[in-house]
Amino acid sequence: MAAPIVIDSANDPRIAEFRDIRERDLTGRENRFIAEGTVVLRMLAEAHAARRGFSAEKILLLRNRVDGVQSILERFPASVPVYVAEAEVLDGVVGFHLHRGILALGKREDRGEAALLDALPERALALVGCGISNHDNAGSMFRNAAAFRADAVLLDETCCDPLYRKALRVSVGSVLSVPHRRGGKALDLLLALAQRGFTIWTLSPHGKTDIRAIPAAARMALVIGTEGEGLPEALLARFQSARIPQSDELDSLNAATATGIALFSMASAMGRI
Repeated sequence: MAAPIVIDSANDPRIAEFRDIRERDLTGRENRFIAEGTVVLRMLAEAHAARRGFSAEKILLLRNRVDGVQSILERFPASVPVYVAEAEVLDGVVGFHLHRGILALGKREDRGEAALLDALPERALALVGCGISNHDNAGSMFRNAAAFRADAVLLDETCCDPLYRKALRVSVGSVLSVPHRRGGKALDLLLALAQRGFTIWTLSPHGKTDIRAIPAAARMALVIGTEGEGLPEALLARFQSARIPQSDELDSLNAATATGIALFSMASAMGRI
């Protein structure tokens, strides 16, 4: 790892990308993003070393956190600069009290939709999000995908970017470990999966099939819509639909909870867990 470089001014241009991160986010700007916290830093180090399409450009730490993450820092190449600052300087940089004291500037490489889909194994489970705009839900969906061994997450163009700082943090770094891509129209994504032998299951409170009765297939995709509106009728009508049985007193579960239950059921049917 690189020797730590002391930062004594919040206006130092070397750490400009970390400035005022609460008010702005780097996603969408040359594919850069902010990773926050020990767990996410560790996941970024693993993704960087494994060449999963993510790399670190620089790291900014509270001085008293350096020793605690030394083993993680050693996993980054020496070309990644590590900056350290006292609390008052770091707070001035990020715009609020950052109690975790650990930030990294990452960069992603877009492999393209076809490359991602063609790289999926013969037996695969995919999660597709349509209109997922809540960052907590997006992060939780990735955490569920990792927990139940989904091979990929595909998000349509109306979804929020999962590399948004909050979504990445809520996912406990799973956005960096589960292959994914965001972009394109939901129908086009599903047709691309169908062409590659995936059985498509949309999820809706009014789905025709009990989630527990879905038969196993070598390749399966679960489609989740936004809360409130759910999935468009055009998608529900075109593909098979499933439901999670629940009390009549509640109309639906939130997207993150529904994703976890449905993925558990499908992964179980496929013998993955």
